Amino acid sequence: MLRYMLAMLFGLAGLVVLPQLSFALTERMSSTDDSVMLTPEQSRNFRAWMLRIMQEQIRQGPSPRWVQRDCVSLVRYSVAESLRGHDTRWLRANGFSAQQLPEELHLSAEQEELRHVWRRTDGSKGAYVSAIGMVQENSRYVAKDFNLAQPGDLLFFDQGDEQHLMVWMNGMVIYHTGTVTAQDNGLRSIPVSQLLRWKDTRWRPTQDNPNFVGIYRLAFLPR
Repeated sequence: MLRYMLAMLFGLAGLVVLPQLSFALTERMSSTDDSVMLTPEQSRNFRAWMLRIMQEQIRQGPSPRWVQRDCVSLVRYSVAESLRGHDTRWLRANGFSAQQLPEELHLSAEQEELRHVWRRTDGSKGAYVSAIGMVQENSRYVAKDFNLAQPGDLLFFDQGDEQHLMVWMNGMVIYHTGTVTAQDNGLRSIPVSQLLRWKDTRWRPTQDNPNFVGIYRLAFLPR
């Protein structure tokens, strides 16, 4: 009951429950084959598409194609939809205006496979990956200084028996609480300035907060 009340109070219900692992994550780094690493230009376009797609989830509500609803599934869905062609049919199906769209990524066949191939903690690969697998096997540590974050980077919090991902988006963070009701789709978008003043200090992305593990960058993006 206490855990439920805290989760409802701070808007972060439905977090992933795992053993404490902060001590090890900052030392882990995923490797990605250079042939599938995005170029700097592709990365800029990817970040722009990821930002736009997440913003549309907030504005329109979750896409029917986004089935599982939690913090890491928001990342998986947004990555998959960013790493694809965005033709007229896709724009219409997703309720996008054709105005002021990001540039296309123009990916190679190998790069396109990144959409649904995640490394898992057991060594397998597939379309599904857990929150810890996303950070530990598919991302690399950047820093605890959020000023070094770029759009699409992951903010990782470890509360001991609960972990949570937020996504940095140009001074905003976007995340899913993991709880969906008829009145609340679970999506949140708040300024980082508000998060820095969060009443529960465990969720502040500051260097002196032991519960904030740090910023992580998807492994297929350049440093």
